Amino acid sequence: MQEPLIIAHRGASGYLPEHTLEAKALAYGQGADYLEQDVIATRDRQLVVLHDLYLDDVTDVAEQYPDRCRADGHYYVIDFDLAEIRRLRVIERRRPGSAEALFPGRFPIVPVPFRIATLEEEINLVRGLNHTTGRRVGIYPELKDPAWHARHGIDLAELVLAQLDACGYRERDDPVFVQCFDARELERLRRHFRTRLKTVLLLDDSPGTRR
Repeated sequence: MQEPLIIAHRGASGYLPEHTLEAKALAYGQGADYLEQDVIATRDRQLVVLHDLYLDDVTDVAEQYPDRCRADGHYYVIDFDLAEIRRLRVIERRRPGSAEALFPGRFPIVPVPFRIATLEEEINLVRGLNHTTGRRVGIYPELKDPAWHARHGIDLAELVLAQLDACGYRERDDPVFVQCFDARELERLRRHFRTRLKTVLLLDDSPGTRR
C-alpha cells in the first residue's frame, strides 16, 4: 500500500446510527476505501454487526424484551436468536444507563426503523455497490472478543472465516482485513485455520476505552 486507506469506522457514524446499513451506504458514498464491521454471534450462531457485546445503548431491547437482561443489567447479543434481534430498532448511541444521546449533535433519537444487519447482509451491500459503481471498496471485520464467545461455546473465528469464504474472500489480495485485539486469536487464524487473508492486531492501552 503506497497511500493511506480511509476506513469507515462503524460506517458514517457521525451522521447516522453506527453500524446500520444506512451508515455504511453513506460512508461508501463519501469515498471510504474500507467499511468496518464489529462481528458478534447470536445464540443461534448467526453473525451480526454491532460494536458492543450487549444491546443496551444502541437499541430498544429493554422495551422489546424487558425480562431478558442478565444480573449485571446488560442485554447480551449472545442470549438472543437472530429472529429476536431482527425485531429491535437501532438508535443513536445513548449514555450508558440513560435515555440521553451520548453525542447530542448526531442523528436524533427518533422513531426511524434502523436495524441490526448480519455480516452477510453488509457484505452483500458492499459487493452490490461495488458492482454498480465499478469501485473495489473492501471490508474490515473485527473478531469481537473471541474469548467471550468461546466461553459460550461459539468459535467466532471459525464462523467469520466460513462466512468470508462463502462470500468469496479467501486470498491475500482480496479486499479484506480481519482485525482483533487478541494476538493469540490472530495467530490461530494463521496456524489452525491457515487463512491467507490479511490480518491486523489492534492495540489500545487506554483505561476504560470501548473496543
